[in-house]
Amino acid sequence: QWQLVESGGGLVQPGGSLRLSCAASGFTLDYYTIGWFRQAPGKEREGVSSISSNGNTRYAASVKGRFTISRDDAKNTVYLQMNSLKPEDTAVYYCAAGITVATMSPIPYDYWGQGTQVTVSS
Repeated sequence: QWQLVESGGGLVQPGGSLRLSCAASGFTLDYYTIGWFRQAPGKEREGVSSISSNGNTRYAASVKGRFTISRDDAKNTVYLQMNSLKPEDTAVYYCAAGITVATMSPIPYDYWGQGTQVTVSS
């Protein structure tokens, strides 16, 4: 069964850091673009970052310079390092896989994880 599982979320103070992981099982991520998305209460899901199979990356303007996406295909895992976190980063974070160029539109992504909660609060 194809599955994506996010982990690494939690409660962190403003200015703190978290590293999210997106692990795949049942299929290999080698040929997939992986996107990170987030959804805050009462808001639409938005793209945060994406990384293509050949390592091209994209970031939302709101996270550029603070977040870094990376992939370790040997571990079948993609990471999102989040630094200098702000309260407005609070959301459920989802990873998704699709055969596409690096994009933060959710349309091309076929497989989605269940999400992990990130809360930034003092």
